[in-house]
Amino acid sequence: MVRIAVVRGAAHVRPLCSRPSATNGRLPSGILVATPVTALPIVSSPSSSPRPRHFSSTRALQTCPTQPISRSIAELPERTYPRYLQSAKPGSSLLVLNWPRPPRNLLLVQKLYAPDVTESVIQFARHIHSEYPDVHIIVEPRIADAIQKHLGFPLYVADHQSNIADKVDVIATFGGDGTVLRAASLYKLHGSVPPIVSFSMGTLGFLGEWSFADYKKAWREMYMSGSDVPEAREADYLQQGENNNLTTRATHHDGWERLKGKSLGHQRASRVLLRHRIKADIYDRAGNSINHQVSDSLSSQGKSTIAEPKEPSPSLRAINEISVHRGSHPQLAIIDIYQNGHFLTETTADGILISTPTGSTAYSLSAGGPIVHPLVKSLLITPISPCSLSFRSLVLPLDTKVVLRMSSRNRGRELDLSIDGKRCCGVLPGTEIRVEGEFVGRAGPGEEWHGGVPCVIRTEEDDPWVGGLNGLLKFNHPFGRDPAMDDMSD
Repeated sequence: MVRIAVVRGAAHVRPLCSRPSATNGRLPSGILVATPVTALPIVSSPSSSPRPRHFSSTRALQTCPTQPISRSIAELPERTYPRYLQSAKPGSSLLVLNWPRPPRNLLLVQKLYAPDVTESVIQFARHIHSEYPDVHIIVEPRIADAIQKHLGFPLYVADHQSNIADKVDVIATFGGDGTVLRAASLYKLHGSVPPIVSFSMGTLGFLGEWSFADYKKAWREMYMSGSDVPEAREADYLQQGENNNLTTRATHHDGWERLKGKSLGHQRASRVLLRHRIKADIYDRAGNSINHQVSDSLSSQGKSTIAEPKEPSPSLRAINEISVHRGSHPQLAIIDIYQNGHFLTETTADGILISTPTGSTAYSLSAGGPIVHPLVKSLLITPISPCSLSFRSLVLPLDTKVVLRMSSRNRGRELDLSIDGKRCCGVLPGTEIRVEGEFVGRAGPGEEWHGGVPCVIRTEEDDPWVGGLNGLLKFNHPFGRDPAMDDMSD
């Protein structure tokens, strides 16, 4: 009988048998030679070509011997909506994150086709499961199998049985700016986006606030924010005054009590940079809304991850920009632009962009638009390669109503409508796209906060926008020398 030992992580497989006898070079009687079996995987020896770097860096990608079965998000408790309070620091425009109870449902959104990022997501998921057992981890269907097979506990997968808008408390992203945009775009048909904790692990890091090395600190501060924050008591007092009811705030929860030694009060409350969005409504040449047709198309493309709207014909929301482009047609697009009901101009160009301040450092900047701080409540109109040298980008108040009307001079051509860089539909001559800033706040007493994209940042003193200008865009970087090497002393 032959015994073969298979060792996890071993460089090669060897039979457990005696060496051949030195006599005549023959094997002793009773010893059989094991021949290769094709059903077993063949692993190269250490002397062969090296393994990929992402497998040798950590052991995170070892397959779990007993893989649990993923579960549906329909089994999860209902979503917890946080409060956003004004920071007590004088002159601050940031908000303070305040949970009424610990968040329980966490959605992970990662950069696709990046094994190193997958390693980090698995490491993060294991930490959350170990230290925060009350938190349920949700993943997208496309990555569920790749993550689940490395974990010894079940994940929850978004599916058609439930709407993620009713389940997800908080989102963690792993990747670059595109990953943050993709997470926000899951709610392009919904008015309320959960707080986003973004780890910068991609090509661009303008929207990525945290280094993955700080993932334990980032999650702990976000999770504990609200457990012992002075502003929370003030907010409860105001809420009681609005509702004329004396309900008390439940501050004792198992999740917080287990970690109450890690709550450092007001100084560890997470700060939130609220990035405003714009919304668009589409009308055909007869003046009928066709939002429902576009939203149905987007929902079918989203494969269960698009947050389903509560209204029958929802507006389309963008965190970066809404664009109309000539697409593959060789002729330029002709678009009439109206501002607050008044004709502004006709543009003949490759297209037109309506951008947010967050999007001012994206497509709009490449098209020649200005750089605008994300807290400036405004929207930008930027032409894409116009035929006129005098058509410059415009910065307008956020509540400005802008209408883009596809001119009949396009001769029946269909132009491409895209939101945050992803094509949504084609628009024919006579179609109107009505754009305005999204309302942010509470519509009335007792209602939940909605609007905007709340991004959890590191500290109030460390402005990620300034760091992005200097580190990524090389703002005002002199030619021919490195400012860091200059002697700045007198």
